[in-house]
Amino acid sequence: MTVPGVSEGTPWYASVALADGITHIYEPGIHPFYRCNIWHVRGRDRSVLVDSGLGVISLSGAYPWLRESALIAVASHTHFDHIGNHHEFPDRACHRSEAAILADPDRDRTVATRYATLQMFERLPPGGFDPDAYTVRPAPANRLLEEGDVIDLGDRHLQVLHLPGHSPGSIALWEAATGTLLSGDTVYDGELVDDLYHSHPEDYVRSMRRLRELPVSVVHGGHFPSFGRHRMHELIDQYLRGERAPGCPADAPSRSAS
Repeated sequence: MTVPGVSEGTPWYASVALADGITHIYEPGIHPFYRCNIWHVRGRDRSVLVDSGLGVISLSGAYPWLRESALIAVASHTHFDHIGNHHEFPDRACHRSEAAILADPDRDRTVATRYATLQMFERLPPGGFDPDAYTVRPAPANRLLEEGDVIDLGDRHLQVLHLPGHSPGSIALWEAATGTLLSGDTVYDGELVDDLYHSHPEDYVRSMRRLRELPVSVVHGGHFPSFGRHRMHELIDQYLRGERAPGCPADAPSRSAS
């Protein structure tokens, strides 16, 4: 299965270097709703990788420079599309409440049962994709994150914000010095999801209200393009008013997770 006009030799990953030492990595063959944004933030002494994609193609194999310096791979949460390549990095972190999933990422708890289907793709990866055989490899965290923890990169500092709602251990990383928010799936410019087996809409509302108070300059979300403070306020206000119906595209799989 390929998209017309797309070469079989097209690289699975693409990347864009942004300002402030941030690189955006993504998987163009995946439908935008399911396509995880992977964020690399470079520091003087070490770097942080926020999320790691689907895991069907090696991320560090595609970008060997990810292994050239000290790096901590952070999971914004433990849904399958965000942790597929975490096993490739020896230094791994996630929120304490989802550490058991990162260590044992079965299909139900990572919501692969619901979403990991052929409908995710606009172009299949090399070798194809078998939804029934797809699993995420275990990647136990060696650092458990809590609200207020700081990830020290030497010349920059990212504060952990615990923002439950989408999932119990959803986190964002906040760099106050630049006004940069790496928001995971708490807020992004697309349909927000709060109907998963471990979602909690009341927590989501509290998390959104908290985010609205941050002096944000730019938001790099878990999906879709980045945006600024004004757009963040619009997205949060629409969610709080119930105007952004949570869920997935009409052509997305409808099987419920256990």
